[in-house]
Amino acid sequence: MKTIENRRTIRQYKADDVSQELLQRLLSQASRTQTMGNLQLYSVVVTRSEEGKARLAPAHFNQPMVKAAPVVLTICADFRRTTRWCEERKAQPGYDNFLSFINAATDALLYTQTFCNLAEEEGLGLCYLGTTVYMPEMIIDALKLPQLVMPVATLTVGWPDEQPPLTDRLPLASFVHDEQYSDYTREAIDKYYAEKEALDDNRHFCEINHKETLAQIFTDIRYTRKDNEAMSEGMIKALKRQGFL
Repeated sequence: MKTIENRRTIRQYKADDVSQELLQRLLSQASRTQTMGNLQLYSVVVTRSEEGKARLAPAHFNQPMVKAAPVVLTICADFRRTTRWCEERKAQPGYDNFLSFINAATDALLYTQTFCNLAEEEGLGLCYLGTTVYMPEMIIDALKLPQLVMPVATLTVGWPDEQPPLTDRLPLASFVHDEQYSDYTREAIDKYYAEKEALDDNRHFCEINHKETLAQIFTDIRYTRKDNEAMSEGMIKALKRQGFL
């Protein structure tokens, strides 16, 4: 049984299938997570077919685990089901707005994390794909998502066929604030990031990319202003298309 202290992102999977019985049980158990107003503002699209995974792969930059994993789960912020319920029960829904998207996205991400914890306890391996919000319209088209349904997270799921090293984490003091938020001084930044910046792998990243600092890897290569602004525009466009803006 895995514990949160030794969790790893798994991108390589054995050929063994994830049984429908196990998957259904985990998806059901995860629904006991916290939810706004007990509305469960999420839906999960399960993709097992090769054709379905092939349609999703381009939206995730064709990362190999999308096609290789036995199961791909797309977790969506979903206010359509609640809206349809209201419409069929003589109630007037007012959930076609940004606040409703935030509430549904929060529900969906809480559900996602709870599923992750349960699945890893069973020995399954997972990879959380942050690319879901980069090109959401491709996912909307691939999964035929109607209005008031927005993809917010994707998980590849299978039995691990690798044991990658644990990734580093910042110390507790770097993100826990007592009573009020304490802004970060230069001295605090030096202290909190010293271990991360000293890691051999991170030093190597800087060397091979000809960057002076690790932070420049993120600002200049991984998550650039240009890409962030372009994908922000794409997300806003998708939210308008799905009726949340």
